[in-house]
Amino acid sequence: MASYSEIQKAVRGEKFRVWFAWVSGGTIWLMITNATKAIAVVSVITQILLVVLGILSTIAAVRMRNAFNRKAEAARKEVLGDL
Repeated sequence: MASYSEIQKAVRGEKFRVWFAWVSGGTIWLMITNATKAIAVVSVITQILLVVLGILSTIAAVRMRNAFNRKAEAARKEVLGDL
């Protein structure tokens, strides 16, 4: 059975990966939006996509973080015997 500290390290690493992907995706979308600002119709479409996909990706990242927190809490209870 894994120790609590090993589980915490794994959860911390996964949360870092989730937020790193969120920041990377947001940065790419901002670059695409900035590159298309000279083309009126495409610029509007990319700005709308940036907002919609940004909200959806934020919701997904927060839900994943919460799932990792629940997993870590369950592991803590199992290791420490707080059932």
